[in-house]
Amino acid sequence: MSYEPPTPPASLSSEIVNTLNELPPEHLRDVARYAEELAEYKTREDRLEGESDENVAAERPDDLPNDVPAKATITIKEINDNRYYYWQWRDGDRVRSKYKGPVDPDE
Repeated sequence: MSYEPPTPPASLSSEIVNTLNELPPEHLRDVARYAEELAEYKTREDRLEGESDENVAAERPDDLPNDVPAKATITIKEINDNRYYYWQWRDGDRVRSKYKGPVDPDE
């Protein structure tokens, strides 16, 4: 154990370093524990987000418009005795729809 104060990483701002320098040892240990847990959490979230993006790209249908999310499903609506396909998805509390095309009567 050195009797000299540690050198802070260059990536830390002087504001953070100054704040840490003012804390008592028990608070510094709490900060270190919290920082380690937060780093693990953010690493896990980044990894899961990356996996989610890969899955979305792989599962996205070719005919899905860019402004329609990959989680959308196709529904059929009947209007004036005609049937139409719509992309449909939930956006918060609302259900959104986007026209896809007429239903082929041979299907």
